[in-house]
Amino acid sequence: MDPQPEPVGYICGDCGMEDTLKAEDVIQCCECGYRILYKKRTRRLVQYEAR
Repeated sequence: MDPQPEPVGYICGDCGMEDTLKAEDVIQCCECGYRILYKKRTRRLVQYEAR
């Protein structure tokens, strides 16, 4: 069994409302219906190996 993915935080491009979406949710602001959402930055350290 695969673990359930965590909901991801998004910010609406029109009204600025913060929203969390799961993989099967429609990409649309729950407050105003705007369809452009920006993904919030992560707080964890992301490091890539240079080759």
